[in-house]
Amino acid sequence: MSGFRYPHTEAIERLYRQDSRRIYATLVRLLGNFALAEDMLQEAFITATQEWPVQGMPDNPVAWLITVARNRGLDRLRREQRQVDIDDEQLETHSALHYEQQFDAEVLEDDRLRLIFTCCHPALAPEVQIALTLREVCGLDTEAIASAFLVQTATMAQRIVRGKAKIRTAGIAYIVPEGPQLAERLESVLSVIYLVYTEGHHVSRGEVLFRVDLCIEAIRLARLVMTLLPEPEVKGLLALLLLTDARRPARSDADGNPVLLEDQDRTRWRSDYIAEGKALLDDALAAGHVGPYLLQAAIAAVHADAASFAATDWAQIVALYDLLWRFTESPVVALNRAVAVTMRDGPAAALPVLETLAASDELAQHYPAHAAVADAYRRLGQAEPARAAYLRALALVQQEPDRRLLERRLAELT
Repeated sequence: MSGFRYPHTEAIERLYRQDSRRIYATLVRLLGNFALAEDMLQEAFITATQEWPVQGMPDNPVAWLITVARNRGLDRLRREQRQVDIDDEQLETHSALHYEQQFDAEVLEDDRLRLIFTCCHPALAPEVQIALTLREVCGLDTEAIASAFLVQTATMAQRIVRGKAKIRTAGIAYIVPEGPQLAERLESVLSVIYLVYTEGHHVSRGEVLFRVDLCIEAIRLARLVMTLLPEPEVKGLLALLLLTDARRPARSDADGNPVLLEDQDRTRWRSDYIAEGKALLDDALAAGHVGPYLLQAAIAAVHADAASFAATDWAQIVALYDLLWRFTESPVVALNRAVAVTMRDGPAAALPVLETLAASDELAQHYPAHAAVADAYRRLGQAEPARAAYLRALALVQQEPDRRLLERRLAELT
């Protein structure tokens, strides 16, 4: 999507960014092949850059792209003499009216859900489900997914290849499951959406603090799943994403540097997201169900309710982390709880726990653990141990805005 710029190039590039994964999901359904769908998607966009500047952009560009990609994919399958489960009518080149009806927004969204649940099939290992969905549904590159999981890029690429091969050889159907199967596979789907948002909310490496497109995508996917299955934990996840994303406008300064929670201008928080998130949370809690996403949403709601950082109800946040720990036993949850204890009881009370966590096998390579230790020492006025902890965090961080923040904190010690 680069090089010589035709008059419509900018619109095509915008369409690619916004709709390519939705188009891809529909092509997977129509062609029954991940690799072929990806190839035809690229060919259709290349054709658009060649034809639209001459013929003009079609009334329904998404449907046009799907039709071109689908027909070329079927032509290739014919040449390769493969059996394709598509009726004769679909093998024809459709008129504009026909493809606009066939590929409307509702069909595209249904196809996204089919692709999500296909990638989260129980025949696939959990780590493969998540990696495959991040790659195929959301379009994250393999390196970014590997970074999020703290594994080598080659290892992650093998997981994705194995996942596609398993779907093909096991004949996994491209459908949204029903009844008990739907509930069974929901946990993996929610985990994927959560990880997509996590990568967007705080990019694991590189020059930018967050990726707005991934945040928007995760929220949109959570809304889609909620329309399908409005369970309390689905509402809890959507509430968590909304309440967290409400703070995004205040999370960075004009230069792209991170602004910590205690320094954020809360008037810039999105009141519409806060209101919607709290309404979803209340609705889910009224059902009498408590789960990890609901508890995280409740923690985010406490922050949203506070008029200032100093006015935050840290006692309630610590209590909610205690409940969350019972569900997850996650070292990251333990770390976040210890940070909340720092705010409730002072840094001296939390420092022993923070140091233990930072030295543990699970968090020894997790730079936020060492940054939390450094911050506790900084608040205590102990410059030398703070400096050592900041240097350890700097040795581990792979994200430039966070690196600049740590360097600034380190410089302030002198």
